Amino acid sequence: MERFFWSFVSLMLLLNYAVVFVSAGCIWYDECGDGWNGAKLNCNYTGPAKQLTNVTGLDLLQTYCPDLYNGSDSFTCCSTNQLMTIAGNMDLPKQFFSRCPACYHNFLNIFCDMTCHPDQDQFVWVNGTRKNPVKSAVTAITYVIAEEFAWGMFNSCKDVQMPSANDKAISIFCGTKAEDCTPQKWLSYNGDISNGKAPFPIEFKIQNTNWTSPNKTVLVPQSHKMIGCNDTNSNNSLPCSCQDCQASCAPVPPPPPPAKPFLILSIDGYAFIMGCVYLTFVVFFGTYVLCYNIVSRDVFGLNENNESMYGRAATRIGINGSGRKTHSTSFIHQISPSDLNCMEKIGAKFELFLTQIFRRWGTFCAKHPIVVLVIGIVIASALAGGIAMSNVTTDPVKLWSASGSQARTEKDYYDQHFGPFYRTEQVLISRPANQQAKVTHQMPPPSIDTMDFSSLFDKDFMKEVLQLQANITSLVAVWNGRNVTLSDICFKPLAPDYEDCTIESPLQYYQNDPQNLDKVAYDSSGFFVVADYLDHFLHCVQAPASISDTTPLNMSCLSQYGAPAFPWIILGGFDSNNYQNSTAFVLTFVVNNHLKEEDNAIAEAWEKVFIDYMKNYKNDHMIISFSSERSIQDELDRESSSDVLTIVISYFIMFAYISIALGQFNSIYTILIDSKITLGLSGVAIVLFSVAASVGFFSYIGVPMTLIIIEVVPFLVLAVGVDNIFILVQSYQRDQRKPGETLEEQIGRIVGNVGPSMLLSSCSESVAFFFGAMTDMPAVREFSLYAAMAVLFDFLLQITCFIGLMALDAKRQETHRFDCCCCVQQKITDKVEKSDGFLFNIVKNYYSHFLMLEWVRPLVMLIFAGWFCVSLAMVFHIDIGLDQSISMPKDSYVLNYFKNLTAYLSVGAPVYFVMPKGHNYSSMAGQNLICGGVGCPQNSLLGQVYRASLSKNYTYIAQPASSWVDDYFDWLTPGGNPTCCRFNIKTGDFCPSTVKNETCAPCPLHPFVKGRPAQDDFIRYLPWFLEDNPGLTCAKGGHAAYGSAVELIANKTAVGATYYMTYHTILKTSADYINALQEARKIADNISESLNLTKPDEKVFAYSVIYVFYEQYLTIVRNTVLNLGVCLFAILLVTIILLGFDIHSGLIVLLTIVMILMDLMGLMYLWEISLNAVSLVNLVMAVGISVEFCSHMTRAFAISIEPTRVLRAKDSLSHMGSSVLSGITLTKLGGIIVLAFSKSQLFQVFYFRMYLGIVLFGATHGLIFLPVLLSYIGPNVNKAKIYYSSLEEDKGQNDTTRNQNSDRDILVDNEQQDPPSYNSLDNA
Repeated sequence: MERFFWSFVSLMLLLNYAVVFVSAGCIWYDECGDGWNGAKLNCNYTGPAKQLTNVTGLDLLQTYCPDLYNGSDSFTCCSTNQLMTIAGNMDLPKQFFSRCPACYHNFLNIFCDMTCHPDQDQFVWVNGTRKNPVKSAVTAITYVIAEEFAWGMFNSCKDVQMPSANDKAISIFCGTKAEDCTPQKWLSYNGDISNGKAPFPIEFKIQNTNWTSPNKTVLVPQSHKMIGCNDTNSNNSLPCSCQDCQASCAPVPPPPPPAKPFLILSIDGYAFIMGCVYLTFVVFFGTYVLCYNIVSRDVFGLNENNESMYGRAATRIGINGSGRKTHSTSFIHQISPSDLNCMEKIGAKFELFLTQIFRRWGTFCAKHPIVVLVIGIVIASALAGGIAMSNVTTDPVKLWSASGSQARTEKDYYDQHFGPFYRTEQVLISRPANQQAKVTHQMPPPSIDTMDFSSLFDKDFMKEVLQLQANITSLVAVWNGRNVTLSDICFKPLAPDYEDCTIESPLQYYQNDPQNLDKVAYDSSGFFVVADYLDHFLHCVQAPASISDTTPLNMSCLSQYGAPAFPWIILGGFDSNNYQNSTAFVLTFVVNNHLKEEDNAIAEAWEKVFIDYMKNYKNDHMIISFSSERSIQDELDRESSSDVLTIVISYFIMFAYISIALGQFNSIYTILIDSKITLGLSGVAIVLFSVAASVGFFSYIGVPMTLIIIEVVPFLVLAVGVDNIFILVQSYQRDQRKPGETLEEQIGRIVGNVGPSMLLSSCSESVAFFFGAMTDMPAVREFSLYAAMAVLFDFLLQITCFIGLMALDAKRQETHRFDCCCCVQQKITDKVEKSDGFLFNIVKNYYSHFLMLEWVRPLVMLIFAGWFCVSLAMVFHIDIGLDQSISMPKDSYVLNYFKNLTAYLSVGAPVYFVMPKGHNYSSMAGQNLICGGVGCPQNSLLGQVYRASLSKNYTYIAQPASSWVDDYFDWLTPGGNPTCCRFNIKTGDFCPSTVKNETCAPCPLHPFVKGRPAQDDFIRYLPWFLEDNPGLTCAKGGHAAYGSAVELIANKTAVGATYYMTYHTILKTSADYINALQEARKIADNISESLNLTKPDEKVFAYSVIYVFYEQYLTIVRNTVLNLGVCLFAILLVTIILLGFDIHSGLIVLLTIVMILMDLMGLMYLWEISLNAVSLVNLVMAVGISVEFCSHMTRAFAISIEPTRVLRAKDSLSHMGSSVLSGITLTKLGGIIVLAFSKSQLFQVFYFRMYLGIVLFGATHGLIFLPVLLSYIGPNVNKAKIYYSSLEEDKGQNDTTRNQNSDRDILVDNEQQDPPSYNSLDNA
């Protein structure tokens, strides 16, 4: 692009300066001869300025040098030919600088004064001339400029933007980075022949003092009135916009300071508060314990009677010296109907109702096991048949983003109007540590300086990278019987004009041509190297959109596919903008994406070949990491497959334990009879059947399934199912059949006792999960639905099929038939008495007594309360998000890619600010709401994005947005040789600027008004702008940069949706991604508000491909609180109802589950488990499993009629503790430990760690804390239950046998140590 500009500069700098000082004269006039690069030279002339009379010349002088124009009385030192050369060579500067009128005006003045000023010999000195056949030409000059003049021009131009390149325009004209440019560097670079464009050396002297030439001639520094970029140079011009002129900007408000940590007295605020809460609890609880033990327990022996610890209870019901209970009939009869309140009656009757229903149902199932089994299996199988219709969702977008969410809606809008974001295949290349030798580059003469480059820039190494790139480009895949190459699937921005693929690579600076890497330019002697591939690189990283560099190589910086290659995308690991220090090359192959997944199959086929090739590629000189669009999904699939064995072993251990632990072995001789392997496996089969039925049911109604359901729901249902199985079986094993009672009636009675507890736990969990499905997060919602239905089906199958199976197994055992081989019968002469079991005896006779000791209970309360307070303080510090590397297998090649991406990448994801369809671009008012150039307000869309980029550390916006509107204005502006906008006068079709055809003429534009085209012209020529490829004569063609950014509708007569692209800063952590999303949305909302866009369908929104994955974290805390709160409320409601409207017990269950959850979340903080959708699913599951640890124990306590809370707590722990311990606790521990050996980091972090926490905290709270808590604040005895129990007891004392059809079992022997505490009204 610069070639013509430099030719212009060369012509203007060819000064003819007389050796002898001549006042008020010229140094040249007209043109003669050619310079070394073919540019015209100015003829030496030492006379006075000449009057310009040519009409064309006067028009050109008025246009380009208005300060020298004086009508027909204009005297200049330049001819019409020279002015025409100026006009021809101003095309490029005009395209870049005209968006800031003051800059363009000052820029012209510098060179107009030098070329045409009538007193030019006052400040220009000729250093040499060359004789031509007719006239001599100037070969060297010195130009003396006042500092105010030079700095005024520089300051007005230094911030002018290049919208298409997201860079500053001065970087093209300064030969260095924009931020390193100074007036001296700018002008010196223009006059240095090493730039390849200046026809001879031009020395710029920037000073305020006079300069004396070698012949003692005094030159006065040229000064000129400079126009500030925030000022106007005429009544018709406007000041430069804020984007192009910092002086035009209102002060940028400082970003808000980072949030200060919550501290109290320099201590973490949450820890301080919870510490105070705990100390308060210790004081009040300690006071209570001391008073209770001193006053109530008489620990100091102050009471002369010295009652035992159960003394007061003994006075009420009688406790003998050995501590054995001796029921006092008088105590039971102390309660009369008048003592019963309404709620106690309702609770007792409801308990009686549930017991009767379950007893009758259990008896029926035990009497008709085959019928029940057949019906249950048929129904479950019919439901499970829906699995054939199941649809497994693996798309992360559909998993974690609700269809109606903002990010999902915006993504769908973007995809529909612009197409889905591209598929990317990326390779990161660095060098081994032992190959880090610097590449020293000798700067072009006359400089003697050197510059060090990183080892990446070794030419041989770059050729190896180029060869690798070529190998990847030539990969061939086979899809549906045909060959597929990269060219078949890649994105081609200039198609159909050019069919080159978009490959972002440092080698694009050399157009992927090894011969361009080898190019070298020598000086005139042919000895000194004045430019090579490294000089070309240095220029291209400063001006990646250059058509021709400023070195003698005259090579283009544009990529092979016609677009600029931005250094912050293709290089990594550099500091600041020192790209020569880069430590990584980034190769990115951009592939087209499609809305329909099946249309991407061809790309996926090529990507598979690409992955295989990169896995096998070896090069000792390179360290390579890579990723493909399909890589993450492939690795997730491989991870799932690799962990199948781990999961199978985990479940096998749990199944084996269940099968063995269910058996109660009374004798070595009856081990094969007492075994319960068949029954245990049948129970496991019922669990699997329930999961299958749930999956099938929702498959029938079209609810998709996820991998989380497959991995988590079986674990959950197994926990619930195993607990119920152990309670049922162990209750039967410890039960003694009543006189005259059949086996079926015994099983029915046991089901009547334990059925309400099973109903409580299963119903609580199922309802909680159904309530949890109200969330809008798809993965959590679907998990909750599947889990709720699976728990419900599991309960239904257990109280039907499993009861039938238990009856059949009991009959097998009573007939002395072997387990697993019931056809074999063993002859046993001696009757084997049932025993309570080892674990039951340990819990009942030792553990429960120890736990209820007066010094143990306070200690338990203090420890659990302390840990709860500590956990609650840590909850507020749990990280939010999901490190994507955790989701990959430990041996995944993608992990290296993630690591290097974070280490090397210097720019974040692209972000698009989308203006929806409906905006009026044709009107000046509509244009001003968007644009960022001259005349555009600061609160325009592009103005606000620009201001956001000034605070990039806070807003995460790396740079101003590209603007097709501003580039279109420049493209449409009249002028240039030729102009950008041309048409064929014969056909009316568009003529690209690169086409030289006499039938092409400038577009017939209406006059611009304040730099804006007429409304009709705007839409008429916009399609041509979007078709035009950028080139040497017109750098503003919009095809490459904006071809997909503008949606043309109504047969290309109106503008639909458009976007304006910029980049995020580098995002490394989940917090960075979340904050970037939040800030981008704030910017978009501010834009909509400033533009007065109030309707939802017309508001500007920010879109990036990452947003749909990270939006969930904006509301993850709210969703967590809501989901867990709804589940807890459901459990509270169900518990209160099923415990006979016992609010007290419901609140205790709720408190215990809340403590388990808080302790689990405290563990998450300590074990570095972040809060995300996966951990949220586990927390919801933890609520369900916690019910199993709490509900059985609480119900046992609630229905117990022991006289004191301590005794009732011991009673409930004795009868339920062993079942909970041997059931859910030990079963799960065995399976969970296996998960620690998983190859998947995801399994280790979110399953092993969290599952282990769920089971350990659930078990400790259920078996340690809850009994102690109940012993302190448990609900009082339901007097109605005692009263009804006394009535049944009196009836039982008069009967020798029980009535088999009675509605309730009655306790008849108060001395007998009956087993389970599940005799709802009779036993405690």
